[in-house]
Amino acid sequence: MSALYLRRRLTNWIALSLSVLATLIGLGFLAWILWETLRQGISALNLHLFTKITAYGADGGLSNAMVGSLIIDLIGIAIATPIGVLAGTWLAEYANRTKLGETIRFLNDILLSAPSIVMGLFVYTIVVLPSTALTHGNTTFSGFAGGVALALIALPVIVRTTDEMLRLVPSTLREAALSLGVPQWKLTLQILIRAARSGIITGVLLALARISGETAPLLFTAFGNNFMVVNPMNKMASLPQIIYQYANDPGDAMHALAWAGAFVVTMFVLLLSLASRLVLSRNKVSHD
Repeated sequence: MSALYLRRRLTNWIALSLSVLATLIGLGFLAWILWETLRQGISALNLHLFTKITAYGADGGLSNAMVGSLIIDLIGIAIATPIGVLAGTWLAEYANRTKLGETIRFLNDILLSAPSIVMGLFVYTIVVLPSTALTHGNTTFSGFAGGVALALIALPVIVRTTDEMLRLVPSTLREAALSLGVPQWKLTLQILIRAARSGIITGVLLALARISGETAPLLFTAFGNNFMVVNPMNKMASLPQIIYQYANDPGDAMHALAWAGAFVVTMFVLLLSLASRLVLSRNKVSHD
């Protein structure tokens, strides 16, 4: 008995040590990425970065790219959120344990892992090219097209999260509501979604973090712009696209701006991830 106990203790210690080591390695890489982006871009991290538009040389900034990224990301998340929440709700409450539901979940997982450049090419084919034909050959790259491409990337994340969060709601809550004569639609909207609200919000925030650093889809859709543009129907700059463009430039000043933009994007994604964890932890505390 003592030998079995010692073996279990040793196994537990090894597993715990490997888990701690993996965590430290992940945190080490995160700290390394943050330090490297800060070190390389610290010369461009000044007020001009947030107040001036993109221009060649050290006098330029990234204000138009930041505004463009914000607008495009908001368009993408505004399109994906209602569709994703409704689709996830249907999967969890109406298609659960059905062949159709399992098939859709499988296809959603495939879409979740699809290359982002494929999404960009798809939106380029169905949005940009038809609009170009209607305008007699004038290119119609736009921030809206970029938002549609990002929505296709965010959609499977929101569907998967909503589905999982609703399926975690105890079945006794459904049975209690149905026994009182509550209709299924009212049960879903007013009880189940409210119970899983923090998890769904977390999924939306994670989807927003997922799309905020995408570059390839925007090269085929939003294209880019060196001026401050707030109309999503025009070409629009974005931080990932500007980072890609400046990283390929031979000038050191442009490289510094690219690193500074990368640091801003990294911090934005990190803050969104922390916000999603905060929302989820608050929900757990309130339930406890």
